[in-house]
Amino acid sequence: MIDLPPGTHIWIAAGFTDMRRGFLGLSTMVETVLKQAPYSGHVFVFRGKRGDLIKVLWFDGDGLCLLQKRLERGRFVWPQAAEGTVSLTRAQLSMLLEGIDWRQPARTWQPPMAG
Repeated sequence: MIDLPPGTHIWIAAGFTDMRRGFLGLSTMVETVLKQAPYSGHVFVFRGKRGDLIKVLWFDGDGLCLLQKRLERGRFVWPQAAEGTVSLTRAQLSMLLEGIDWRQPARTWQPPMAG
């Protein structure tokens, strides 16, 4: 997992993205569609139509990073919205990258009631 500085926002681009896009295409999409600055240090996550591939665009202060992950089985859980952005926490991003449903994670153990 990348070590994100405090205050970094994580944005999912709703809908589907053409996964043939690289640095320039995704940066342009961040500016025009998401209305954000690609060199802001925030993280932008894109998913392809099949759902098994995501790309993450992030400026780390030295340069623009483009990370890609393809799941061997299953699909990345994505918002139902066709456009716009959804904000994630770092924990939700970790779950997303693991192929876990980040929208409704369930705890496997509940602490007993005090009393």
